[in-house]
Amino acid sequence: MEKKLNCWEFKNCGREPGGTHVHDLGVCPAAVEEKLFGIHDGKNAGRSCWILAGTLCKGEVQGSFAQKYKNCEICDFYQKVKEEEFPRFTLSAVLLKKLQ
Repeated sequence: MEKKLNCWEFKNCGREPGGTHVHDLGVCPAAVEEKLFGIHDGKNAGRSCWILAGTLCKGEVQGSFAQKYKNCEICDFYQKVKEEEFPRFTLSAVLLKKLQ
C-alpha cells in the first residue's frame, strides 16, 4: 500500500517545522495542530488541512474554513484524501467539533 502523505509532503509547500518556507510564510497550522492528529492517518492536521485557517492555497495564506472551503473542495490533495479514505472519510462538521 502506498504511504499516505500529509498535505505539506503532497504539496511541497515547505511550511512544516524546519521547512524551506517557514522563514517567509510561517509554520503551517496543519503541521502543528495536534487536536486532529491521526485523522485519516495524518500527522497533526496533515490530512485534514481544509478545516484550518492559515493554510496555503495557490501561494497565498488562506482565511477561515467558511472563507476557503469552496477552494478546498476542488483541491487535488483534498480529493486524494477523500478517495483514499472512502468510505471512512471524516466529514468537515465532525472535524470542526474536534477543534473546539
